[in-house]
Amino acid sequence: MTALQPVTSESRLREAFGCFPSGVTAVCALIDGRPHGMAASSFTSVSLSPPLVSICIQRTSSTWPRLRDRRRLGLSVLAEGQDEACLKLSARHGDRFRDISWQTGPDSSVFITGSSAWLECSLEEEVPAGDHLIALLRIHGPAHGGEPAPGVPRQPLPPARRRLSPPVGHREPP
Repeated sequence: MTALQPVTSESRLREAFGCFPSGVTAVCALIDGRPHGMAASSFTSVSLSPPLVSICIQRTSSTWPRLRDRRRLGLSVLAEGQDEACLKLSARHGDRFRDISWQTGPDSSVFITGSSAWLECSLEEEVPAGDHLIALLRIHGPAHGGEPAPGVPRQPLPPARRRLSPPVGHREPP
């Protein structure tokens, strides 16, 4: 029989949550002509009809209150090799977009160049969930990054054990 222990600390939960990958995204928009954004994890598809995805956001986020009311948000599914962009977009201070290539979409959405997929979204609903909020986002327009080189698909950037790492079974080319 598997021995399970009661939840006694956040660090034990983080360790367990880090055992499975979920998508890492950047959620961004132009505000007063400047890009604003943040990294968000626990990204998942929710529904095809209506087209919905979800992300989880810490309730303590100071960026989400500025983004949530935008007409459109750019959601970029970060790809392998975008670790630095993820770390910058997760920072509490400083210029999060310094040295990050980005482009605008319709209605002031912002997308990170080189991501594996882009979704133009709007906030459909927000659900309180403990120390996080679950944001259900309605998709208005999808696009994907295609292939950076023939036969080599652009892989999403998965988090694991609180650090960024390649997917299980991934091997670096010789």
